[in-house]
Amino acid sequence: MIVLSFISVICVAFSSKDGDDFDISRRELLLRRIGHELLLQSGDSTSRVLPVKKIAENEYQIRFENKLSFQPVSLVNTTQRLLAKDPLSRDYVVNVLNCGNPSVVYGFAISKNKKDDIVSCVGRKQPIACYIINIKFKPNGMITTKNKYFLGGLSFLAFIGFIYLKSVKLRKTLPDNQHTDMLTLGAVLFDTKNKKLIINGNTIDLTGTETRVLLIFALSPNEIIERSRLQKEIWEDEGVVVGRSLDMFISKLRKKLEFDPNIKIVVIRGKGYKLEISA
Repeated sequence: MIVLSFISVICVAFSSKDGDDFDISRRELLLRRIGHELLLQSGDSTSRVLPVKKIAENEYQIRFENKLSFQPVSLVNTTQRLLAKDPLSRDYVVNVLNCGNPSVVYGFAISKNKKDDIVSCVGRKQPIACYIINIKFKPNGMITTKNKYFLGGLSFLAFIGFIYLKSVKLRKTLPDNQHTDMLTLGAVLFDTKNKKLIINGNTIDLTGTETRVLLIFALSPNEIIERSRLQKEIWEDEGVVVGRSLDMFISKLRKKLEFDPNIKIVVIRGKGYKLEISA
């Protein structure tokens, strides 16, 4: 589930990036269209609108091949009409500058809330000159929203991962917590911590390997334990190749348990062993 969630978030991130690139490319086409219509309104149907230049994160520049004149009211109406097709362009500021002079010749601001629009001097036609149009957009809309979703997805993934890892850790510790240091096998007390068997007041010492083998049986009494499992959990998991016979340890455990006739380790042919505890 963690892997699938991570892949999903990564896919969302890449798809969001692709979507943002598409929206930005579409915006630049709309900006070129603004320049094109201004040239037509100026009576120029042959000169080019130069490539739209991105001069800041949310600011673009429209440039022209030749000089032109424009009516501010036409610039305002054309810009509003075309940028209304861009879902990212709800708030922006437009400044018209002379090519050789950084001062603003004309400017206006459009807001999603119409009462906040700033538009003036729309009746004064601007003379023929070399103009540059800068349009700066307020950094909001889909890009910011997608980033929030993406960060929210990462936070959710981190939370799920924390819960998952915690549950795994809990499951791993359960086997140790479920049995105490002292297990009862019929009339036999199995002291796992001190590696001893206590039978009728008598104490029998166990080796480390014998303790681990008997513990596997004690946690699953009357169930078949496969030889392969015993070999893996006792030797292979510790990186040691099995060199001694498992049967030897089983035989030693049988002798140490023979004081209680109700407990015996039996061989299940072709499968493994079973610790039988009679009622």
